[in-house]
Amino acid sequence: MTVVRTERVGSALLITIDRPEARNAVDAATAAELSAALDELEATPELWAGVLTGAGGTFSAGMDLKAALKGESPEIPGRGFGGLTEAELTKPLIAAVEGFAMGGGFELALGCDLIVAAENAKFGLPEVKRGLIAAGGGVVRLPERIPHHLAMEILLTGEPINGIRAGSLGLANRVVPAGETAAVALQLAEQIALNAPLALAAVKNVVRASDRWAAQRTEIAKLMTSADVREGMTAFAERRAPQWTGR
Repeated sequence: MTVVRTERVGSALLITIDRPEARNAVDAATAAELSAALDELEATPELWAGVLTGAGGTFSAGMDLKAALKGESPEIPGRGFGGLTEAELTKPLIAAVEGFAMGGGFELALGCDLIVAAENAKFGLPEVKRGLIAAGGGVVRLPERIPHHLAMEILLTGEPINGIRAGSLGLANRVVPAGETAAVALQLAEQIALNAPLALAAVKNVVRASDRWAAQRTEIAKLMTSADVREGMTAFAERRAPQWTGR
């Protein structure tokens, strides 16, 4: 039984966690299929961005505790929770968050490059209420995204915030009415896809590098020898849309 669906929409891959009966909680099978979907995104030249969402009006309730009690792991070695939170993807990934994004679900969203949130979405890291910490990237990424004391409040209380609050904190790029997140995220993906794929990958490489200045020098040197840079300059001079090749 497939628990992660993929659909190509233009130049974007819509990835849907499809376990609504479990509020899209991540078990071993879900992690494996999500990892495979991300591989599809990475390996397909016609796809320039991905959108991650959940079926049934819920993004993800995080780790499937019932499966975990049976000994299942929701992590993929080297790629983290759900095969995403530690993965080094070259293509932009957008989270379209409806309903609950709790625990690992929130961490999946934090593992994406952009977040589109429904107004009534719920983001939370309640691990401390269970004697744990948000070890799928929550305690690492959240303090990097929002002011320290606000991140600590979310991490230490375990209490959720809604989509509107997430937008006001800068966690969400767009806050939209419930039911519209996937459509808006796909629009963002198409906007991103107007740009050069090598440049998009270079941005991601620099942002996640430990020495960003060194990484920036390396990436710009590579880009300056690419056919896409020449095409971008030529298209600008000729006042036309560039035709990117990814070379």
